[in-house]
Amino acid sequence: MGSDDTGFLFSTPAMTEIFCLRFQLRAMMRFEWALSLALEKNGVAEAGSGLALERLLDAAFVDVAEVRERAADGGNIAIPFVHQLTSKVKNESATAARTVHLGATSQDVLDTALVLQMRDGLQLILATLQQLDSALAKQVRTYADTVLSGRTWLQPGPPTTLGLKLAGTLAAVRRHRARLLAASERALVLEFGGAVGTLSALGEAGAGVSRELARILELKEPDLPWHTQRDNLVEMGLILALLCGTLGKFAKDIALLMQAEVAEVAEPATEGRGGSSTMPQKHNPVGCATILASAIRAPGLAATLLSAMPQEHERGLGLWQAEWETLPELFKLTAAALERAVEIAEGLQVDAAKMKSNLDTTLGLAQAEAVSVALAAKIGREQAHELLRKAARQAGEAGLHLASVLKKMPEVATHLSAAEIDTLLDPRNYLGSAQRFIRRVLGDTDADR
Repeated sequence: MGSDDTGFLFSTPAMTEIFCLRFQLRAMMRFEWALSLALEKNGVAEAGSGLALERLLDAAFVDVAEVRERAADGGNIAIPFVHQLTSKVKNESATAARTVHLGATSQDVLDTALVLQMRDGLQLILATLQQLDSALAKQVRTYADTVLSGRTWLQPGPPTTLGLKLAGTLAAVRRHRARLLAASERALVLEFGGAVGTLSALGEAGAGVSRELARILELKEPDLPWHTQRDNLVEMGLILALLCGTLGKFAKDIALLMQAEVAEVAEPATEGRGGSSTMPQKHNPVGCATILASAIRAPGLAATLLSAMPQEHERGLGLWQAEWETLPELFKLTAAALERAVEIAEGLQVDAAKMKSNLDTTLGLAQAEAVSVALAAKIGREQAHELLRKAARQAGEAGLHLASVLKKMPEVATHLSAAEIDTLLDPRNYLGSAQRFIRRVLGDTDADR
């Protein structure tokens, strides 16, 4: 099964459209149109040059098959694209055709087009992040007090709440949003430097053309061209990979809690979702699978971007080209993972009774720490820890509740009453600062009360 057959699972229609060839060509056309206007305003191009290109903004004139074929000879699609554009403009205005692409190089048009695509892609990601934020915040409030077993090394530990568990994802999602916004200030900038980043072909008009080009495209103008300084683009890719990692952690926790032996939460159940071709009883975590696949692929793509950073002199040889499909793929993977995460967060099915039942099956052993801490205040930490370790072993071997073992141990009963032991072993009484942490994440003004 080829990538064309499965790619729809690892993108969204909107993000796929943004990073398709036709959209890229339109972004390239927008750069060339804006450049003509900038050249015109600075007296380098004849009046009306920009208008001649404005009629071509949809890039419908481009022979895509020829662009693909000739790109192999030129090393990129900009060369055949500019050739076709110049020919098209020449049919209408020989004067305007003389200044098409003037002062620019292939990398200028390709990099700036990528920035324009990234800007649109980032808007989609930020919008979906807001949906996820709202869905998670609602679930955090709903299940702030819903107790379930905390798990370390996949084994039962002291209790926590589902609200706190989800709040961890919510807090991380918000950190990634802040990172993306900060990184966008650095990455969403014009690239315009000419052959080696000096704008020498434009002479004294270079500064004015660059400034006007950035204004028309609504991009910031950088301090200098960044042909082979890729840190800002790479930073954006790394943040997307980080976001995929956080979504992967969320998906893995949900998938583990969905296991039939646990059955504490489940993905939304809709007709046909999560079914098996052979086992009619199955409710597979299909959304989690897509998210996890994205999270597994993202680090390798991020590594490619990092590996491509030491680019040669003023134009990379192979390293720049290695970015072309890598960064768009990260945007697509992130979009798919986010969309699935929203579906899961909005429709999460929670079985609080099963959570309680699973806690009960631990026979109080998961709350052993609570008794150890209380006992340590009376006899010291090491002695208390050893007593609880011994009691837990006896309870486990005999299949007894930890409370019944502790109440029969003179070393414990001397310091803790039966009622105190029962209270200590109640999971609801050993949640520590869980509610305070939840209030902080939700932004409650009295979070530290």
